[in-house]
This record gives sequence, structure tokens and C-alpha cells, in this order.
Amino acid sequence: MSKEINAEKNGSVAEAVSKTEVFFSSNKKIIITVISVIIIAAAGIFLYHKYGYQPARQEALAQMFPAEANFRNGEYELALNGDGNVLGFAQVIDLYGGKAGSAAYLYAGICELNLGNWNEAVSYLQSYKGRDKIMKARALSCLGDAYTGLNDYAKAASYYGKAVSVIDNPFAATYLMKAAAAYEALGDYAKALEAYQTVRNDYPMSVEAMDIDKYIARAETYLNK
Repeated sequence: MSKEINAEKNGSVAEAVSKTEVFFSSNKKIIITVISVIIIAAAGIFLYHKYGYQPARQEALAQMFPAEANFRNGEYELALNGDGNVLGFAQVIDLYGGKAGSAAYLYAGICELNLGNWNEAVSYLQSYKGRDKIMKARALSCLGDAYTGLNDYAKAASYYGKAVSVIDNPFAATYLMKAAAAYEALGDYAKALEAYQTVRNDYPMSVEAMDIDKYIARAETYLNK
């Protein structure tokens, strides 16, 4: 019985092998063409990354170095737009786009924010796609600041809330205070009180928690009117 079973298995295997050989034989040209296209595409991607993207990225980072120095010195107009001798973040982004790295958009957005150009700040900050949680939360908070400048307190509160949800560290207390201020501007003292209480309960060692009771008392006073 076992010999018959083995014979059937061997027959099935032989049949499958035969069918496979026939398939490859019948479609040899198509298969070779597809494989060739895949190899050429992979080689093209490799060559572009090595000889196109990487050199351009290194050049973009080098061009951005003076702008970063100006940013650290608080010279936001110069950092953003350059002076004709060195590029600013805006020119680096225009010339190199994403090759300059996502940080260029965050820098540019913060520059616009400090210059009071709210819409431009929103545009740059929304283009920031960094993965670092601290910087991502900073970008979201800056978006909240930009919308505060535009008097759109609902969006501001939303972005401050998103910043808090991204990272749980002392910076979150700052974002909560900003959210609470936005809620107060909207007349939503219940949510403002909730934010203040979160600062007191979850971040008692933060600077913001030192005088948080007066903010809580104020929100409670408005709620009880």
C-alpha cells in the first residue's frame, strides 16, 4: 500500500515539475523581460540614491548650516531669507525640497512664527514630517501658536492637545497651559479647567505647576458665574 502511495506522490511531483517546465518554456521571453526590468529599476534606484540624492542632500545640509547658526542667534529674518551671500531656509527648501531634510520646514516655520507671518508659518509647519517625538510635539505646538496668531482658537487648542498626546514630558505642561488659554479665549472654561488640573496632577514638578492653583481658581470662578 505504501508503495502505491509513494508512486502516486512521485507521479504528482513529476507532473508538477513537467507543468512548471512547460510554463517557463512557453513564457520564457516575458519572464526574462520582467526580470530585466526589475533589475534595471533596482539598479536605477541604487544609482540615483548614491550619485543623485545623497550628494544633493549633503549639499543641502551644507547650504543650511549658516541658516541654522543665524537661527540659534535669534536672527529669524536672516535665517529664513538669507542675505545674498548665504541661503536662508526658504531658499534651501525651494532649491532642494525634501533633500534638505524635514527639519528645514520646522526651522522655517518657527522663523515665520517669530516674524508674525502666521499663514506662512502654518504652511511650513504642516510640511514637517519628522519622527522625533520631541520635535514633532514642538511642531504641533508651534502650529497652535500660529493659529492663536490667526485668532483661530479652536484649531490652536486642537494642535496643543495633539502636542500633549505625542509626548509625556515636562514640555507637555507648557502645551497644556497654552491649550487652556485657547479654551478660555473660546469661553470653554470647563476644558480650560480640565487642562489646568492635568498640569497640577500629572506634572506637579513642572514650572507651570508652581502657581497653577490661581489658574484653576479663575476657571472655577467663571464656571460658577
